[in-house]
Amino acid sequence: MTGAGIILPLSDQQEFEVTMAITTQPSAEILVIKKTYRERAFMRVFRYIGVRLLTLFGTVVIGIYLTIMIANMGGYVDRIMRNEIRDRITQRIGLSAASQQMDPAVRKKLIEDSIALEEKRVGLNVPIAVRNFRYLSNALTLNLGRAINMTSDSGSKQVRLILLERLPATLLLMGTSQLFLFFSSIFIALSLSRNYGNFWDKFIIALSPTSAVPPWFYGIFLILIFAAAFKVLPFGGMVDSPPPANTFDYAVSVLQHLILPGVSLVLSSFFISVYNYRTFFLIYSSEDYVDMAKAKGLPSRDIERTYILRPTLPNIITNFSLLIISLWTGALFTETVFLWPGLGRTLFHAIGQYDTPIIVGSTIIYAYLLAMTVFLLDFVYVLVDPRVKIGK
Repeated sequence: MTGAGIILPLSDQQEFEVTMAITTQPSAEILVIKKTYRERAFMRVFRYIGVRLLTLFGTVVIGIYLTIMIANMGGYVDRIMRNEIRDRITQRIGLSAASQQMDPAVRKKLIEDSIALEEKRVGLNVPIAVRNFRYLSNALTLNLGRAINMTSDSGSKQVRLILLERLPATLLLMGTSQLFLFFSSIFIALSLSRNYGNFWDKFIIALSPTSAVPPWFYGIFLILIFAAAFKVLPFGGMVDSPPPANTFDYAVSVLQHLILPGVSLVLSSFFISVYNYRTFFLIYSSEDYVDMAKAKGLPSRDIERTYILRPTLPNIITNFSLLIISLWTGALFTETVFLWPGLGRTLFHAIGQYDTPIIVGSTIIYAYLLAMTVFLLDFVYVLVDPRVKIGK
């Protein structure tokens, strides 16, 4: 098998010859054949791991460099930042009482020196090509550096601290909504596959195109209905202001603020997720071996667990793994609409403020998580599906 599968140690013909040799040759020769077989298998697996790791690392490098180029818009952002720095410093010095008493030439020199100092602080004095490779080198070694404009709640400009500070809010929102979406979709899809063609099956199919609507769009309507009209839930944020002093009241406040963004994320993907899993279950439930199991009189629960769920495990595990690492990215626009203080909203602000270190820092962590997940999934497939081998 090719692709995501893992390499077969020997071809079918070679494996047949080894088997015949083991049954016909003396014991000493059998040991030699077994040792050769194991060595070749180990070398194939080792070669596969090396090639796979190099390929994934190359992909991460290219992806991060493209992210850096896009974040800087090929140098256009540098011109925007230079103009903003010049305007800000010129206005600040021009409006100060001390500068108005200066000679015009002295004031002009002060402005130019201040502009040069600020450009040096944000790194604009370094050529863009050198800066891009410096960003790339630092990102690959997880040296995320300092943000240009953004700060953490504690006042730090360290990118690591800014991202870690926003991470718990994103994990709460994305973890709650996405895990509920994942498990409820599988449960309902299994139920629909047992009752193919009934009213609820057709109802889910009819509503699956609604998943084309993004979650933030649902969020706006939910705010209008439950926050503005009925006034039963808050408009946004993560907790009341000022926050409740009591731990129980604080938890209740967070839960109230979590409902609307969580429901919008679930609504946006619920019907298409159920439809996808239902389709996989229906495909495997129509196989001949399932009909044979039914003819033998096996209980329906055993048939579902052994003959339907197990073949779909690679797909389910893949979706679950990608769901887990997507928790890091947050929901860019949904968090912004609900003023949720997570990584998605932080990234949105970083893009608006041209804060390249924040953008690159968030991207490199997601890229590493994705690469490690893809690599490990190749081996997980072998454990859950006996048809998959260590790639040929």
